[in-house]
Amino acid sequence: MDLKTTEWSKLDFSYRYVPYRFHAHWKDGAWDEGILTTENKISIDEGATCLHYGQQIFEGMKAQRARDGRILLFRPRENAKRFRESARRLLMAEVPEELFMKGIVEAVKANIDYVPPYGTGASLYIRPFQIGIGENLGVRAAYEYLFVVFVTPVGPYFKAGFKPISLKVESFYDRAASHGIGQAKAGGNYSASLFPLKKAKDEGFNEVVYLDPKEHKYFEETGASNVFFVFKNGSLATPKSDSILYSITRRSLVDVARLDFGLNMEERPVGLDEIDNFAEVGACGTAAVVTPVGWLTYLGKKYSFYADGKEPGPITTKLYKQLIALQVADIPDKRGWLEEIK
Repeated sequence: MDLKTTEWSKLDFSYRYVPYRFHAHWKDGAWDEGILTTENKISIDEGATCLHYGQQIFEGMKAQRARDGRILLFRPRENAKRFRESARRLLMAEVPEELFMKGIVEAVKANIDYVPPYGTGASLYIRPFQIGIGENLGVRAAYEYLFVVFVTPVGPYFKAGFKPISLKVESFYDRAASHGIGQAKAGGNYSASLFPLKKAKDEGFNEVVYLDPKEHKYFEETGASNVFFVFKNGSLATPKSDSILYSITRRSLVDVARLDFGLNMEERPVGLDEIDNFAEVGACGTAAVVTPVGWLTYLGKKYSFYADGKEPGPITTKLYKQLIALQVADIPDKRGWLEEIK
């Protein structure tokens, strides 16, 4: 990546090699201190559990510049907590918060020239992940683990940026099983979404939103983000379920809606039978931030929202602007959500 010719505002959401990444190794009950390396290829045993039994978890985070040039992380210790919870669910060695934060900070600082400038709409995406490695064969937890943090400059997850997208309500395929690992940020949940997503894109949709795996009556999440709904009476709701990811962005939006704008935002099951009462719909997550949904299609019937799906709704826009302003410190961080990379 040539820093001299990079047009930061035109970046898409894709991988780009930058010089350094952080690696730490767990064996015999303990993590080593970890190192920075320039090697972006990993050599592992052919019997590694990540290859055969899906012992793989990851996180998604961003480093962004404030107006004054500071480099900021948004609620990184919540990511560290969720990473440990995912590891616990997949019976993997837990990465302590101190080591998790060390990996994040060292990877960002080592690649500091690749943190995009303020106001470009781009950020330095941070991908911590952990895999089961070593010589394994039987269906059991690994005896060794590798923890990696790599970073890469990215633009918006959806190419159009803050513009309405279309969602297909998936009525047949499930993203995760009831009482399964849907609440963990595990690779298997995402591989399960690839085929339905391809079908939806072939049909002209941007993404798929899944229903609950038990009854197919309630909204869950998309393959890459949580969702929320604004009702015609001005109230908001976001799905509550044991089989969806415990999203940090979604929980931040709930807090912002309630405390910053005095909105009534519930976390509860949201049913298909409520579609006619939706005034706005949004997707939210680290990569997507807040993305307006112009319309949903369920069993061939199209449901359009604000401005016939052509423009972002006012509440979705308000939440998006407030969250972005919080993440880059354009407004005071009264909640202690930001941590500076020094």
